[in-house]
Amino acid sequence: MSDSNELKVESISPYGPARSTIKGEPLTKEEIEKYNDFFKASLYLSLGMIYLRENPLLKEPLETKHLKARLLGHFGSAPGQIFTWMHFNRLIKKYDLDSIFISGPGHGAPAVLSQAYLEGTYSEVYPEMSEDEEGMQKFFKQFSFPGGIGSHATPETPGSMHEGGELGYSISHAFGAVFDHPNLIALTMVGDGEAETGPLATSWHSTKFLNPITDGAVLPVLHLNGYKINNPTILARISHLELENLFRGYGYEPYFVEGDDVDTMHQAMAATLEHCVLEIRKFQQQARESGKAFRPRWPVIILRSPKGWTGPRKIDGKFLEGFWRAHQVPITDVHESPEHLKILEQWMKSYEPDRIFKDGKISEDLKELCPTGTSRMSANPVANGGAIRKALRMPDFRKYALKVDKPASAMAASMTNMSSFLRDIIAENPTTFRLFGPDETESNKLGKVYEAGKKVWLGEYFEEDKDGGNLALEGRVMEMLSEHTCEGWLEGYVLSGRHGLLNSYEPFIHVIDSMVNQHCKWLEKCLEVEWRNKVASLNILLTAVVWRQDHNGFTHQDPGFLDVVANKSPEVVRIYLPPDGNCLLSVTDHCLRSANYVNVIVADKQEHLQYLPLDDAIIHCTKGIGIWPQFSSDRGEEPDLVMASCGDISTHESLAAIDLLLQHFPELKIRCVNCVDLFKLISHDEHPHGLTDPEWTALFTDNRPVIFNFHSYPWLVHRLTYKRPGSHNVHVRGYREKGNIDTPLELAIRNGTDRFSLAMEAIDHITGLLGNRGAAAREQLRNEQLKAKAMAFEVGMDPPFLKNWTWPHTGLWSNGQPRVASDQHLQ
Repeated sequence: MSDSNELKVESISPYGPARSTIKGEPLTKEEIEKYNDFFKASLYLSLGMIYLRENPLLKEPLETKHLKARLLGHFGSAPGQIFTWMHFNRLIKKYDLDSIFISGPGHGAPAVLSQAYLEGTYSEVYPEMSEDEEGMQKFFKQFSFPGGIGSHATPETPGSMHEGGELGYSISHAFGAVFDHPNLIALTMVGDGEAETGPLATSWHSTKFLNPITDGAVLPVLHLNGYKINNPTILARISHLELENLFRGYGYEPYFVEGDDVDTMHQAMAATLEHCVLEIRKFQQQARESGKAFRPRWPVIILRSPKGWTGPRKIDGKFLEGFWRAHQVPITDVHESPEHLKILEQWMKSYEPDRIFKDGKISEDLKELCPTGTSRMSANPVANGGAIRKALRMPDFRKYALKVDKPASAMAASMTNMSSFLRDIIAENPTTFRLFGPDETESNKLGKVYEAGKKVWLGEYFEEDKDGGNLALEGRVMEMLSEHTCEGWLEGYVLSGRHGLLNSYEPFIHVIDSMVNQHCKWLEKCLEVEWRNKVASLNILLTAVVWRQDHNGFTHQDPGFLDVVANKSPEVVRIYLPPDGNCLLSVTDHCLRSANYVNVIVADKQEHLQYLPLDDAIIHCTKGIGIWPQFSSDRGEEPDLVMASCGDISTHESLAAIDLLLQHFPELKIRCVNCVDLFKLISHDEHPHGLTDPEWTALFTDNRPVIFNFHSYPWLVHRLTYKRPGSHNVHVRGYREKGNIDTPLELAIRNGTDRFSLAMEAIDHITGLLGNRGAAAREQLRNEQLKAKAMAFEVGMDPPFLKNWTWPHTGLWSNGQPRVASDQHLQ
């Protein structure tokens, strides 16, 4: 290595006296001594959580019997996070700040928990974890212990609204929290490993959507402690110049604080944080006094400190502090090695627990470093957003009803109609509801919402933006071509007490599969935490669906997000597939009023047949599933066949198949069943929305063939219904991963969900009833299917008589003859 490279490495070392962009010594010698003691108290608690089951204050010599049998937890990022938190407390007190803390580094709970305990919040929420020796022992034991709490900032953690179970979302969650919270500062620690993720990288752009008049501020602290589990981190191994250029390119003003000398680091961090808070206040004051929003260079702090700071530099000649070995449990073999157990004891005693925790608690002098009441970041109600959530002001969705004089006879754009409802929700809730989406609001036929709130944009403006750009410094629609960031914003927004909806193309919602997974886990755990108030549901509207991606082709055809959501806890997930516009209105109203769910609504954005007048749609959606007598011919008798559907396009083809069957067999007794609420299919024992078995049998029978046309992959319906009476009679058609640049009907034919395929399958399963009479009909249906397919290939369009099909019958037709079917002939 050349000398120049050695100098470059030395210049980004985390060791040495403090080096900082902002100079100053705002702390007195006495204050530094207090911060040293508070730092020691916090670090002791962090190690105690990882190691100790008994002997919490080390009043006895440390023995293996005092240790947890299984050592779990992460220490590496705790010192830097604690250091940041406690110095920000000084500014909360000095400037009466409203602040929350977002812990981005993975498994960062020891830092957050130690602060909640020292601030007294933890004992207030959990009285058994009192601020004394007995309470401390319980506090230590519960951490990463069966029946206790996890090593992330889980819902059990006061002051947390970001668990960090998966890395990459700290910044987007923080910005979501400060939108429409004009006085809130989200102090956000970003792990340098976390900073390598795609979601985190895109979220830096959130400042382009932050209005200094109406919104609060995020103060990010990029924590360069150098290592992930077993690797160096990228941003900790590049020069200052690259880091400065990176963050200036993102639009921030970077401020460095680097070193390991604790006393000088106290001064540097105190001065830097105060400078950043004053910068934030200056920008906000300028915008609010002038009434003119602008995009400042918001501050970002780059904190470089050793991983496992204040721990032993080496053990047995191997690096610990400042190296990846400090990432998780710093000394792993204390059960087996008496020498290492002694090192651990000396390390923990170096924090002077006998002096700092007299009577098992810190002194009043140290306690005075903390804010009080809800000014404590561990007690801020914003991080328990349900405590400040206000119900949405909802216009009456009935005002937006589509007129349906005759079922399945007229086309209308369900999504365009629903956008008027969304527009008025935005107008009624100008500071508590936002619409999020990745550049697709207009494409998804929701453009009417711009009448109530434009797209937020703090970037530069061009003249042509006035021509339909719908951009505004203050808006209610959040668009950025990053599903991760939009989802993170929405999660932060609802977790901090507000309401929202994310709209996205169905095929690309998979980008945020794991984010939704983490949010579901958060909600489920919150149900077990008594003091957590319910937050507004996270609502996801999926459109541009698989069956209308004929122009985009195979890459845009994937309805599998429903499988992901269906795997989550039935306590927190709901899936709705409204078949028409009035059902879409009813479902949307229900979802936006609900709390503590992840609601997924699937509805196409193109024009579709409309089936139900509004009153009937409300009843149908309330039930979630039901028989449609207007499309049935069983007249209350035993059906020969059940034709079922779930999804708007799937319903259209199922009804067309019923029509085909009745053209050939007018005496056939067909029952039409439609499902809106997907979880109606599962047993009531496994989901609160599920039908009981008698209810299931009343709809589907237990001895008649059921041809079920499903929006998504057919295996999902089989999985939900496999325990049902007569489940062997359920034959599901759905997407089978077949697609191309197809017409809508051709795409359905490829996957066997078209009207011809459904009718032929029905014939195949009632041959015992029809005998050989079904053969001729089946042959004709197959011929018509092939003709339609050939026309699609020749002219690029479906035959008009198929594309423009409407329901030709009025009421219950009279040409079918009542007949009692013989069960023994049915298959």
